[in-house]
Amino acid sequence: MDKKEPFGGQAAKDIDPGDLVKWTKWNPDLEDWDEIIGIVITISEEIRGNRMVSIAKVVSLNNPLTELDFFTMSLKLISKGFKKY
Repeated sequence: MDKKEPFGGQAAKDIDPGDLVKWTKWNPDLEDWDEIIGIVITISEEIRGNRMVSIAKVVSLNNPLTELDFFTMSLKLISKGFKKY
């Protein structure tokens, strides 16, 4: 059997740990979407719903600072992180 790329794996190729990303969250009080910014800590492949998917662990820069797991395709890249050479 051929090994298939995980769901969301193509989006994960563009995002690396240290990158600045954003996502949206529904705000019921304002009845609008809030944009939230964070930094990618790790990207991994996990089994969710009987399928291999790409998951990014992100630290939110909004208060409170929290570590969250996201389906990699739900993140939008803002800026690439600094790479040490």
